[in-house]
Amino acid sequence: MALPEVTSDTARSLGLEDQEFKMIKKILGRTPNFTELSIFSVMWSEHASYKNSIRLLKTLPREGEHTLVGAGEENAGLVDVGNGLACAFKIESHNHPCAIEPYQGAATGVGGINRDIFTMGARPIAQLNSLRFGNIEHDRTQWLMKGVVKGIGDYGNSFGVPVVGGEVYFNDSYNTNPLVNAMSVGIMKHEDVISAVASGAGNPVYIVGSSTGKDGIHGATFASADITEDSANDIPSIQVGDPFMEKLLLEASLEVHKTGAVIGMQDMGAAGIICSTSEMSAKGNSGMRIDLDKVPLRQENMEGWEILLSESQERMLVVIEKGREKEVEAVFEKWDLNCEIIGEVIDEDRLYFYRHGELVADVPASVLVLGGGAPQYDRESREPAYYREYQKFSLEDVPEPENLKDVMHVLIRNPDIASKHWVYEQYDTMVGVRNMSTNMPSDAGLVDLRGTRSALALTTDCNSRYVKADPETGAQIAVAEAARNIVCSGGEPLAITNCLNFGNPYNPEVYWQFKKAVKGMGDACRRFNTPVTGGNVSFYNQAAINGTVEPVFPTPVIGMLGVLREKNNQMTIPFKSKGNMIYLVGKSVNDIASSEYLVHYHGIEKSPPPYFNMDEELKMQKVVRDLIRFSLVRSAHDVSEGGLFIALLESGMYRGLGFDITTDAEIRKDAFLFGEAQGRVVVSVSETRETEFIDFMVKQDVPFFALGHVTKGEIRIDDISYGFIYDMKKEYDTVIEQYLEKNN
Repeated sequence: MALPEVTSDTARSLGLEDQEFKMIKKILGRTPNFTELSIFSVMWSEHASYKNSIRLLKTLPREGEHTLVGAGEENAGLVDVGNGLACAFKIESHNHPCAIEPYQGAATGVGGINRDIFTMGARPIAQLNSLRFGNIEHDRTQWLMKGVVKGIGDYGNSFGVPVVGGEVYFNDSYNTNPLVNAMSVGIMKHEDVISAVASGAGNPVYIVGSSTGKDGIHGATFASADITEDSANDIPSIQVGDPFMEKLLLEASLEVHKTGAVIGMQDMGAAGIICSTSEMSAKGNSGMRIDLDKVPLRQENMEGWEILLSESQERMLVVIEKGREKEVEAVFEKWDLNCEIIGEVIDEDRLYFYRHGELVADVPASVLVLGGGAPQYDRESREPAYYREYQKFSLEDVPEPENLKDVMHVLIRNPDIASKHWVYEQYDTMVGVRNMSTNMPSDAGLVDLRGTRSALALTTDCNSRYVKADPETGAQIAVAEAARNIVCSGGEPLAITNCLNFGNPYNPEVYWQFKKAVKGMGDACRRFNTPVTGGNVSFYNQAAINGTVEPVFPTPVIGMLGVLREKNNQMTIPFKSKGNMIYLVGKSVNDIASSEYLVHYHGIEKSPPPYFNMDEELKMQKVVRDLIRFSLVRSAHDVSEGGLFIALLESGMYRGLGFDITTDAEIRKDAFLFGEAQGRVVVSVSETRETEFIDFMVKQDVPFFALGHVTKGEIRIDDISYGFIYDMKKEYDTVIEQYLEKNN
């Protein structure tokens, strides 16, 4: 089949700008052929090169006392977690594939992020995810949700790694374009790190794992474009996953590393063979000569460019020491996996690709990659008009509700707040028996580090409504909430990975949101001493339907890693006993801005983010950490969506315990109960330790308030009964199912 003639129109059809086409011709000293142009198209796409974001990402803090491998250095970040162990962790998006084919899109997202972890030599031991869907009443939303959750569950369960945490939100802005962010966490010894590097002229280059097909071709380019009515035609850009093959690949990869023959290894994710060959070569200041005829194929008549760009899953590129081929091949033969030499490392900055004996592409490796010749841009930014409108909100304009019980039921039935057990019951949370939160939940997922006294604390967090209201403050809150969840579980925050989900970067208002969010995130990470170890930028998340383009809410998801130095300090959410005292640690304020209560009860969407003060937050978190360390509290749960009332409800439901509290007379009752002012944690204290608790707290520079006590099951506020915990739990537990079963 004759390849298309290469013109500027061809370049534009592949997502390249006119000036980029000129750059390519200058780099090569000639007009590229179609295969070469396709190579530049995927490698210079936003998804692969971060061309519209990298300059801003470089402003984020990357260095930290626990950091072993920083952002961009390897496939994932690496953090020292003590006892000679290192934790590799990373979060990435698979949004566009899930918008078109939710099951495979989600499944391959899980597979890809796990490969990033074990290609570094770490064994994956935990997964988390952050999911955003549209209006849950819509048929399409329900179809997307069911497909995504099943895809995550089927792949992760078969692969054998537990899901230990995550979040699910719903908003009309995600009606067409859901967000599916998957996080994987692995453990290894410090000395077992594998680098994604190619070096040593003459060293053989292997492709291992699955055969290559036509699935996922131009997937990186597809992820760097808007979702439109025609996107369903891009289903060939969706990869197909095989978790059982990935399990074999995991075991073989870790075993082959033990031979000592491996020079470098990299997962084949976005952009497939061309991405792995160019990035590994550029990192090693070398190049490769590759014979595409040697690549195991599962489809006939594949062109050279199709083989290069295929994103078929469960594949790796491995460079080994020459002369040790038999050792390596024996390992992959044992696991019944493809293991084929497809080329060799060369001592020049060049990639030569051959097909049927002919040279089909000849490109420099360094110019393809981030930090090499890939373009970098600063886009136009402009403050959106809505931002000033949101600042005009006034609490005085909102009437206090006459019936608090009505508000309670509105919140309990809000899909953002209601139980997500329909989701997580489809995930295997216990495989590997490391999950310490199975029997009693904590604000963060807790994962046992066997053979040590320590455990990992893991969370994903972002309230995109706050970020839309004020991207800088909203991103700071996302970091603070993640740290708060780690602390409330007994842990110490160490580092973050992030997944930055935004609209089209060519939209000045979207780019303004992005710039502000990156600044806010960076400022918060410096204050919380949680450097950024890596992550993902996902632009072009929006819908272009019937001529109207709407970006999703800006959603910078924070995946945070913490560590419990002593497993005995594990803290959980549930109240433990009737009669225990309940306290609120942190400052209460008259604030209902951007709360679920304001939006869903009053129907007011335009307001700034809730009250947040970074200094107060840091002090509060230190106090909570000390309360847990000194065993002065029996439970801890942060106040977030739904406010204090929902935090109390969630603390009581697990054991069927209620609460009898008195509100603060100086604060509006609706603000006190349902406002989402940040920096607050609900704790319970045994009667025998209450005096010690109070003595400790009066010495701290952090406000605290005696709320009341735990009851056998009744819910009482200001001496008024609002029913029993059992009834509210029944309602809370069945909301999602009721929506999803309506159309079954």
